[in-house]
Amino acid sequence: MDSKIEKFPRGTLRQGGMAVGISTYLLAKLVAMLGGHGTTSSPLADLVLALTLQQGDPSGDCRRALKHFPYPAIAEMVIDAFYIPLGNPEGLSVRAVPMFSLDPSRLSIALIICANFAFVWLAKEGHQHEICTNFMVKVGEGGPLPYALMGAVLGGVGSVTVGAGIPFGIPDMLMDIVMGREVRYSVPIYNGEPYEIRFDPKSFFGKKLPSDLRIPNFVPIVSSRLALDVLMKRVPKSSINGIVVERNVAAGHNAPPRTPSVDSSGVRCRVYGERDEPDLERIADLGIPFWVGGGYASERGIEDALSAGGTGIQVGTAFALADESGMNPEVRKNALAIISKGEEQVSTRHDYSPTFFPFKIFRMKGTSSEPDVHNARVRVCDKGALRYPYMRSDGTIGYRCPAEPVEHYV
Repeated sequence: MDSKIEKFPRGTLRQGGMAVGISTYLLAKLVAMLGGHGTTSSPLADLVLALTLQQGDPSGDCRRALKHFPYPAIAEMVIDAFYIPLGNPEGLSVRAVPMFSLDPSRLSIALIICANFAFVWLAKEGHQHEICTNFMVKVGEGGPLPYALMGAVLGGVGSVTVGAGIPFGIPDMLMDIVMGREVRYSVPIYNGEPYEIRFDPKSFFGKKLPSDLRIPNFVPIVSSRLALDVLMKRVPKSSINGIVVERNVAAGHNAPPRTPSVDSSGVRCRVYGERDEPDLERIADLGIPFWVGGGYASERGIEDALSAGGTGIQVGTAFALADESGMNPEVRKNALAIISKGEEQVSTRHDYSPTFFPFKIFRMKGTSSEPDVHNARVRVCDKGALRYPYMRSDGTIGYRCPAEPVEHYV
């Protein structure tokens, strides 16, 4: 990783959360040690931990972290369920990672908690700087959040960023966790009344929580004026320790545009316009520290953010392309080669992600970024992260997944 990051004041740069498996604990640790806000990724951390253990945990890092988990019996349950000492030789039966449901098993809860603990703990190992964890409301409609937050707090996380939805209830959950109280979170049910998840840490662990837990800083991610307005109406200003402002040119998923338009063929569509740009002056007037992401990853970008009253910038793509990220090495190599030649093609597509949110596409030969490859792929819901609950006609709760075959989903 380029040590140029050290030339900026500590805390000026935030590393983006970057979804599943990209923001590794090693990347977060190095960013923090070099003066930035290092960030681990919470979405599907349980799957990442389980697969790492099933591959033999080659570095031994995950098992070493879990030795420090304050409730050994819970950590041993996870290790016994998923650890394969010699990796996963062909033909060996592997225990499936449980998909999250509104009535999760004890093992599912333990795996989510232990994964978030382990990755925060490893990112903090060997230094005293703050580590952040990124959460997504959209994953499981937020259902795993109480357990993921529990694990991150036990691991000593310093701040949490929350995006992919308006993060209602997070400050209250963080407070309840640290105080050892029952944690409650309301999950929306399609075509039905919300379902309240209740988690009692003392009952689950069988003893009180450690007395030295601290409440992490709460840093929501907003991408539009509308989202900011809703956030400020529903979440007490005193609970917000910072804001990450993501413009629509940021990589990954983006908020849907609000500006009506018509494309070249006369079909009605929506394009990004002035209404989708965040009002930095208004955000600065709130008196809350903020970082700007999306097109600001340069020294000029830092200067612009600071002159607008911001604390700094959030950077994703540059960190995703660092050697320490979890990106496939071959994909990283090809991406860097394309960029070095100035041949990169990036577009925003509304039909590529099963989240139904616009998604940034970096064109690379032989990958799903090409329409033919994308359309020929086998649709399958094998991770369950985007499943959402709905009310069946008989009053029971079922689950739908937009990643599954279209005919099944419809």
